[in-house]
Amino acid sequence: MTDPTGPRGRIEHVNLTVSDLDRSIALFERLLGWRLRLRDAHGVRGEFAHVGTHDDYLALWSDGADHSGQRKGRPMNHVGLQVDDLDAAERVVRDAGLRPFGQGRYAPGPRTFYFLDWDGIEFEVVSYA
Repeated sequence: MTDPTGPRGRIEHVNLTVSDLDRSIALFERLLGWRLRLRDAHGVRGEFAHVGTHDDYLALWSDGADHSGQRKGRPMNHVGLQVDDLDAAERVVRDAGLRPFGQGRYAPGPRTFYFLDWDGIEFEVVSYA
């Protein structure tokens, strides 16, 4: 059961590592009728692209290496969750005993923070409000 008094949200994106950015972009454009929303150099290394709709997307990242031999599930980097109230969401994460990190803002764009859940799964929480 959901808490009607807590922050409301949805999955905004899932971030995946891919071996061939062009190949993956083309697959999701053809398979789902999605469009390329953004493609740019990554701030640290490689490049990334957002492929999807106006509301949600896959964030694809590539450093040019072959990642096809990784164990199942490993290429997932994080799940992006969109909320209306970022401060309330951060309180919920802290109250659960988890530690938010990487608080910031993408220019121009959302405020954001990250956290790891109890199983080590990384989540990015974003708010455009």
